[in-house]
Amino acid sequence: MPRFYARRRLSVAAAATALISSVALFNAPTASAALPTPVSAATARTYLASLTVATEDRTGYDRDLFPHWITQSGSCNTREVVLKRDGTNVQQDSSCAATSGSWYSVYDGATWTAASDLDIDHLVPLAEAWDSGADSWTTSRRQSFANDLTRPQLIAVTDNVNQAKGDQDPATWMPSRTAYRCTYVRAWVQVKYYYGLSVDSAEKSALQSYLASC
Repeated sequence: MPRFYARRRLSVAAAATALISSVALFNAPTASAALPTPVSAATARTYLASLTVATEDRTGYDRDLFPHWITQSGSCNTREVVLKRDGTNVQQDSSCAATSGSWYSVYDGATWTAASDLDIDHLVPLAEAWDSGADSWTTSRRQSFANDLTRPQLIAVTDNVNQAKGDQDPATWMPSRTAYRCTYVRAWVQVKYYYGLSVDSAEKSALQSYLASC
């Protein structure tokens, strides 16, 4: 993965910025600046208690069954809308592509100045949704889920972190920044509740544990 290693050779200035970002957690952008503010921990606990517990089965999953990065307005697709929303001083060209700006990744505390270093994470992954009930949805509903800008479901984060997360749920993966974990699980439960998705037993246990300390 040449690109992976090459872009991690940060300049002294960039390394200092990343260090400051990871240490000064309370000076970092608030959660609400990065995605719609999720429900409270108390509400999330209530939602979680009502979710169906079921074994997951990924049979038949295909990412293409969730049309994503659709046009939102003009020439702007969902990815570009989220990059604009989650960044600072973001400039876009005539095709709506982000040409400059600064992005703070709340999962790992890194700061980036190139949009190519960011992925837009589906907080509840598409494959996880498929396992949890989306296999019975229409294509239109899966498209809405994959491009949802209203619920706390889409967020710009460090690309390698998003790729490491993959399709894992909170039982096996959580953001390395502990300061963001409460926001993460509240958002996870809200999205699952809104879309009527199930949870498996390990996932529910992990969510209960994290929410208990929120």
